[in-house]
Amino acid sequence: MRVVICGAGQVGYGIAERLAAENNDVAVIDSSAELIQNIQDKLDVRGHVGHGSHPDVLARAGAEQADMIIAVTLYDEVNMVACQVAHSLFNVPTKIARVRAQSYRQPHWQNLFSRDHMPIDVIISPEVEVGDVILRRIALPGARDVVLFAGDRIAMVAIDCDEECPVVDTPLAQLSELFPDLHATVVGIWRNGAMFAPRSRDQVELGDVAYVIAERSQVRRTLSIFGKDRPEAARIVIAGGGNIGMYLARQIEEHMQGARLKVIEASRDRAVRMADELSRTVVLHGSALDEQLLVEAGAANADLMVAITNDDQVNILSLVLAKKLGLKSSLALLNNVGYHGFTRSLGIDDYINPRVVTTSRILQHVRRGRIRGVYSLQDGAAEIIEAEALDTSPLVGRPLRELDLPDGLRIGAIYQGGKVIQPTGSCVIKPRDRVVIFALNERVRQVEQMFRVSLEFF
Repeated sequence: MRVVICGAGQVGYGIAERLAAENNDVAVIDSSAELIQNIQDKLDVRGHVGHGSHPDVLARAGAEQADMIIAVTLYDEVNMVACQVAHSLFNVPTKIARVRAQSYRQPHWQNLFSRDHMPIDVIISPEVEVGDVILRRIALPGARDVVLFAGDRIAMVAIDCDEECPVVDTPLAQLSELFPDLHATVVGIWRNGAMFAPRSRDQVELGDVAYVIAERSQVRRTLSIFGKDRPEAARIVIAGGGNIGMYLARQIEEHMQGARLKVIEASRDRAVRMADELSRTVVLHGSALDEQLLVEAGAANADLMVAITNDDQVNILSLVLAKKLGLKSSLALLNNVGYHGFTRSLGIDDYINPRVVTTSRILQHVRRGRIRGVYSLQDGAAEIIEAEALDTSPLVGRPLRELDLPDGLRIGAIYQGGKVIQPTGSCVIKPRDRVVIFALNERVRQVEQMFRVSLEFF
């Protein structure tokens, strides 16, 4: 596949890294010569210095032969114009743009991005994507990560296997015997910095992160079995009232009627605007590093504090201060991957990397075959993929025990005829079933092939 990426920042770099590793032909455009030099030094991609919306720059990057353009610069308007130019002058088939400003996404302007106006196939809003991840964490506080598939009927949950976990050192086959009516499958385990797809004889160990795919109605019971049954947060503090903070506050007010929410925002103008637009939220103006302000916000008694300012260091330090005051649970937004390794040692319960969230969303549209959903795990070590089975798929028509799937692949759930089916040896996948599958990075291409339309079919 030939792909042109506009923007060599964190998101652009992450996408280029994944696509180049899979032997795609990737060209990256950015106005910063330094960023282009960096990406060319580290990745097998072609770099071009210039503006991604300029026709001559797109032409040099090979837009005429491109299968896709992904515009993820810092500027919405550049991203939109780049896609328009790619369509009008170069007839690029698939166009993806990152658009931050929510004004462009108002329901009554929905025709703006239609083929007759500004032909962009996929709009990515990082603030909404990250906000939705945080909302799922708030709803299921015992999970380290939560992602929904198959029309929200199937969930992938990441669970820390710590001292609270009663099933540590229990073979997975024995879990099935102990809980025969539990529709949940452990598809992946992160252990000592490496990911693998476990077999029934394997077991989770202390310190593992277990990736479990379950019917959504079974998620809370699954968390309980792993010792993570915790009540939904009722007292929440948010540090940062930017786009993500505003989105979160609105969603919490609308969907969590019993929650008491307080927001700390450093900008006076933004704090006043939030206070005017929100009805049940208390907005405090000041720094999240002000211990007295944290006390006033109720951090000492809060069930959860989410730090989502634009400064990673503020996010980390504000949560460390709040923990010292008595905060129960914490979640930080961290762009710098260098900070990820030591958050736990500082007492921070978990973090979200917006680059990973955005990259997963874009990969959903990059993957070949009938891929309906993609979520990247542990910086690309593996993916959870939702795909639609076709008549020509090698998975269709035979019991799973006869498929002989290679190591590194594990089917987690099948959505068939409106029902979620836990995979067993006797299960048979039918055409148009939705299959949620775990794949190590080196097996992703095989998954794509399994769900592609064969030329022989025609």
